[in-house]
Amino acid sequence: MFYIDKRILNFLVIIFLSVLTFWWTFFIFHQPIEWQVVAGVIAVRIFASLLIFKDYSLSWSKATQRTFLLKSVVYIAAFLVYAPFFYAKVRFSLLASELFSYLFSINFLMYVYYYFINKNRTTKTKSAVIYGAGKAGIKLEEEFANSEYKVKYFVDDDVILQKRSIDGIRILSKEELKERISKNGKLDLLVIAMPSASKERVREIYERLSAYFKAIKVLPSFDEILKSKEFSAQLKDISVEDLLARHPKDLDTAVIKNFINGKKVLITGAGGSIGSEIARQCVTFGAKELILLDHSEFNLYAIAEELSSFKPVLVMQSVVNKELLDKTFEIHKPEIVIHAAAYKHVPLVEENIAEAIINNVIGTKNTVDCAIEHGAKKFVLISTDKAVRPTNVMGTTKRICELYAQNVDSSNTEIVAVRFGNVLGSSGSVIPKFKSQIEQGGPITVTHPDITRYFMLIPEACELVLQAASIGKGGEIFILDMGEPIKIADLAKKMIELSGRDDISIEFSGLRPGEKLYEELLIDDSDAKTEYESITVAGKTMYDITKLNHDISELVSIKKKLEKLKEMVPEFNHNIN
Repeated sequence: MFYIDKRILNFLVIIFLSVLTFWWTFFIFHQPIEWQVVAGVIAVRIFASLLIFKDYSLSWSKATQRTFLLKSVVYIAAFLVYAPFFYAKVRFSLLASELFSYLFSINFLMYVYYYFINKNRTTKTKSAVIYGAGKAGIKLEEEFANSEYKVKYFVDDDVILQKRSIDGIRILSKEELKERISKNGKLDLLVIAMPSASKERVREIYERLSAYFKAIKVLPSFDEILKSKEFSAQLKDISVEDLLARHPKDLDTAVIKNFINGKKVLITGAGGSIGSEIARQCVTFGAKELILLDHSEFNLYAIAEELSSFKPVLVMQSVVNKELLDKTFEIHKPEIVIHAAAYKHVPLVEENIAEAIINNVIGTKNTVDCAIEHGAKKFVLISTDKAVRPTNVMGTTKRICELYAQNVDSSNTEIVAVRFGNVLGSSGSVIPKFKSQIEQGGPITVTHPDITRYFMLIPEACELVLQAASIGKGGEIFILDMGEPIKIADLAKKMIELSGRDDISIEFSGLRPGEKLYEELLIDDSDAKTEYESITVAGKTMYDITKLNHDISELVSIKKKLEKLKEMVPEFNHNIN
């Protein structure tokens, strides 16, 4: 089969179009053709195509707006070279007119070629709507030209844009879209192409339009988008995290940066869900040195690999071993200590009470004592909503940790605790469990129809932890605003809906040992407001430190640990089911 190299074809196009546009221009100027001028211009244009932007190799079938711009720049540059040489032979206005004719012709020819090549490349079998008629939406519409999707409409909230169209595709309001779809039935795909939109905005769009589409995808945020990759390849299914997440409106990154920047930060439990995210944020906010401490070899390795360019100090150690922990503090002398190490899984802790007391209570006490002894400026205890009127051992151990943090003689170390609920996507979250159950065909198991939990995204929870810590002066227990509690059964239903499956049921298995229906964030109403709406402060609980130290020692050695826990935390109401 006869084949011409498309780069050679490019030069043939230059010759043909130049002859054509010069013939036309000389004709309308009523002048005979100066063939020497035409030949000279063609030679300059061919050299410009070879030398500038490798124009001769630009693919017409993959043309973008940038391609059209580059073509124009190449031939305008050529014009600046040949115009002074031929100025004496022909009028400048003739050369300029020919240039514009040539630019129009070659760009028009390239567009026609692009349109017909891509129009027939794929069969449009599915319909799509793009929500957002901005740059991201327009780019996606261009990329969908090579896909199975035909973009039927754009949707945008801007009233002015709703009167216009893009490439012949109407821009509608949400109401117009719903009216049109109601007449013709569900469309295949809705793409939310708004990288700057908040999670709340994405959730609102989903709730209003999900009934009209078989699938919904979302373009990642600006922080997550890879500019070197096509937007259409980065579309992701809308997730339950997208729908549940809430972004705090009073996040103060300047305060966090001032708190972390230039400091030595030690993080215990650094390989866990919370510890690893705090480590990432400490890098982002300019920590001088990062000491990552974890007793899990794999978890420590994973976060170390991720942050390898920062070169964190890695300490594979348990906070239970006071002697080794003391050496770590002596060597590295951290200014800020963030204590995220703990056993947090309620049923597992119920099965391993003695181990949980040692790890959670003694581990926290050791870390607090080392921070004080070695002059750390700030100690931050990661606590939990389960410490409030606890019904399980895990929550009770964390409450004892809070009591120690509030009442210990802290010398010059400011010790604060931060209490919050469940985080979306953590290793112990119900969401990975539900995803696994859906992949296996169900059923999804929920402990109780009425059980509720607070949820927040890990990055946002950790940012608020650092923000709360930055304003603490010592002795406070900060409480993060987790929004409204969510029914776990509703969460399960939403995940089934997002999976597109209608064959998965929900089964209720009964509350597990130590589990309660509703979590709380306050023990009483003695909370105080801070300068940030998302952060409040719980009232301080007094506990003589000498007695507390004695009680902790007795708790470790005594056989009747549950009774001792009840004595230390009177509000502990053990739910053993």
